[in-house]
Amino acid sequence: MSGRTTPAAWQGVVVQDQDARCFLGIGFTEDQNMRGRHPWGPGYVNQLQGSSQAKQRLRVVLETMTVGCRVQEACQRLGISEQRFDQLRQVSMQSALCGLETKPGGRPRRQHTGTTAEVLALRQRVADLEAELRAAQVREEIALILPRAVREQAGAGKKTTRGKLT
Repeated sequence: MSGRTTPAAWQGVVVQDQDARCFLGIGFTEDQNMRGRHPWGPGYVNQLQGSSQAKQRLRVVLETMTVGCRVQEACQRLGISEQRFDQLRQVSMQSALCGLETKPGGRPRRQHTGTTAEVLALRQRVADLEAELRAAQVREEIALILPRAVREQAGAGKKTTRGKLT
């Protein structure tokens, strides 16, 4: 900001807000030093990831808004019409605004993929399998407690073979 001259339209205007004074370049001269880091301005675009064409477009859009580049000059540099430039400016500023919206912290919630009918069918299947498991466990306990009764039941159905007469 220190190398910029104050536009004639702003001379004599009193701006109390320090951020606005810094943005507009009011009150800073060559010999005054700003504290902190020097502002990057449109040159910051070079550090971002993206194609060279997208970087050039964004840099030119920012230059028209901050440095004082005229829209006609920007259109000539980009080789586009004023209407297309207005579209680019609108899209880039809207995207920047959307990117700066506050978002809830943490991970996003998981999306439930199963439908209600599938969930109910799976729950019923689990209940059926648990009932079968309980029945098998009861049969096993009975077999351990009463092994003789189980063997006798199994043997009661057998027939004895008679010896052959010769």
